[in-house]
Amino acid sequence: MKEFIILAVVTFFSLLTYWLVEPFAHSQMHAHVESEGFAYADLPALTKEGNATRGADTFMAGGCIGCHNVQALGMETGMSAKDAASAYGVNPPDLSNAGAIYDAKFLADLIKNPAHATIVEHKFNDMRMHPMPAFYGAGGDDIDQEIADIVAYMQSIAVQAEEVTPTMAFENACGRCHAVRYTNWTQLGEMPNFKYKKDDLRFQADVLDYQDAVKAYMGKLPPDLSMYIRSRNEHFISTFIENPQSQLHGTAMPRTGVTAHSAEKVIEYMRMAGDPLVEERNETGKNVMIYMIFFVLFAYLWKRQIWKDLH
Repeated sequence: MKEFIILAVVTFFSLLTYWLVEPFAHSQMHAHVESEGFAYADLPALTKEGNATRGADTFMAGGCIGCHNVQALGMETGMSAKDAASAYGVNPPDLSNAGAIYDAKFLADLIKNPAHATIVEHKFNDMRMHPMPAFYGAGGDDIDQEIADIVAYMQSIAVQAEEVTPTMAFENACGRCHAVRYTNWTQLGEMPNFKYKKDDLRFQADVLDYQDAVKAYMGKLPPDLSMYIRSRNEHFISTFIENPQSQLHGTAMPRTGVTAHSAEKVIEYMRMAGDPLVEERNETGKNVMIYMIFFVLFAYLWKRQIWKDLH
């Protein structure tokens, strides 16, 4: 009886210690955050109906092409990704599919007040300006109308482009800061297969220079996301993409402003990168289970045949 009491006491305190260290501590350090459905309720609603034709002119007059490529229309800044990162801290995204990848309210607020839209006002203020300058109008009487026209123009460009794919969504929204070594993705793009070692070394040196610029801009180098989908659950990643401050208050990571559909595409890419052989493994597992079923069946019939005269 004494030994049973001792065992019960040890078991109780062991379970209590485990609960304090694992589930309770985790709930305090990583509180559950509910998604808002990528509605971006904190951003002002669009009150103007944009005109894509006017937006094309405003887009050019507002100087957007000075920093952003629009490769779908053959518009290039002429600046390499490494040089752009040196100038701005990170390479500005190509806007060919921005109208499909990013939420319209986010785009409008980003154009008007970049630090507010990306929730990094704790980092950028009057003393330290955001690398993306705010849009103060292109000569029109109504800045909100001009912004709505620009957003409509960006959406019209995206309609002309192909459907947003997981790779496209990830590379545009995340891949300019995060590497994914399992897919050979670097912040400068996919690692090419070079014929000469010197070219490989030159590319790697450019990647290191780019990473130094991002590190200075962000405060630290954003992590490689190869295994992030397996070290964090998908709900955490989704809500973190939606609003990084909700999961890690004070983080330097900006809100990306992607739509719910684009967020699903990003997670799909991360799922593929973190477990690229999942389909092959599932198919192999299915074949193994079929084999085992037939093996057990034939083994049982063979046993019946061998031992039938001994029963």
